Amino acid sequence: MSPQFAKFLEHYGIVLVVIVMMLALAAIRPDVFLSAQNLTNIIKQNATLALLALGMFVVIVTAGIDLSVGSIMGLSMVSLAIASKAGVPWPVVLLIGPLIGIAVGWVNGVGLTVLRLPHPFIMTLGTLNVARGLTFLISNGAPVSGLQPEVRYVGQAYYDLGFLAPPAGIPASLILVAICAVTLWFFLERTNMGRHIFAIGGNPHAARVSGINVDRTLVIVYIISGFFAGLSGLLLAGRTDSGFPNAGIGIELDAIAAVIIGGASFFGGRGTVLGVLAGVLIMGILRNGLNINNVSAFWQQILIGLVIIVAVYIDVLRRRAAIRT
Repeated sequence: MSPQFAKFLEHYGIVLVVIVMMLALAAIRPDVFLSAQNLTNIIKQNATLALLALGMFVVIVTAGIDLSVGSIMGLSMVSLAIASKAGVPWPVVLLIGPLIGIAVGWVNGVGLTVLRLPHPFIMTLGTLNVARGLTFLISNGAPVSGLQPEVRYVGQAYYDLGFLAPPAGIPASLILVAICAVTLWFFLERTNMGRHIFAIGGNPHAARVSGINVDRTLVIVYIISGFFAGLSGLLLAGRTDSGFPNAGIGIELDAIAAVIIGGASFFGGRGTVLGVLAGVLIMGILRNGLNINNVSAFWQQILIGLVIIVAVYIDVLRRRAAIRT
């Protein structure tokens, strides 16, 4: 294998996997899988996961982890739903989710760096429980429905292309994810702070010695993760026209899986935004393909678990190869 081809596979191999999966499903069930409604449903159903995975990616690049994102999403959903039902002006309601995410992310970052905890697993596990407890507390464990139309817009709106009738247009959620992905790519690849984040993941001690403010950078990293989690809460609330306290339970594991499947390394310092989106699509297409072929949900869980194990093992092999060279 030539070095050029190996480099191409390293950068775009995950995209080829998405294409192969789509072609396979298109060959098996073209009438269902290729329908415009099914394709737009895949986008809508995985938009919240894409936002969570983008935030998780920034954390994993630093060799960290954020277990609180699902609880942040639930807390954001319920809080903005309560505010919307209470008649708070919709521009303020739109800000509630992201601001809650930023606040919890700041707590995660400051707690990790100031308390000098041995691993972010501990801090984010704590905030996972605190945020989830607050979610049930303020909602009394019951869903809150009846959001303002402006709040529902991002989660439900479609842009009609003229030749495709709703619900086969372009979902507003896809545009939101695309804007976030491009912005995050520019931040990580074209700014000093982004380069610092990758440097910390590659070697935190060397980054500190070279003059990078590691603690401040880590706080920013967890704020970014929290922001995306809060934004995903807004998106899901709009899509379901409600805030329900059980939202997001366990979804942090899907976000981690999507990032790792997308080629990021648990050891830090590696990965791309494009890979993360491809990882989300792989999980979404896999679930969709299994559903339209009437595969049991229990088998779906087993297969996705196996995919995650294989993805992590590939990461381990890649790291061993890098050490040998």
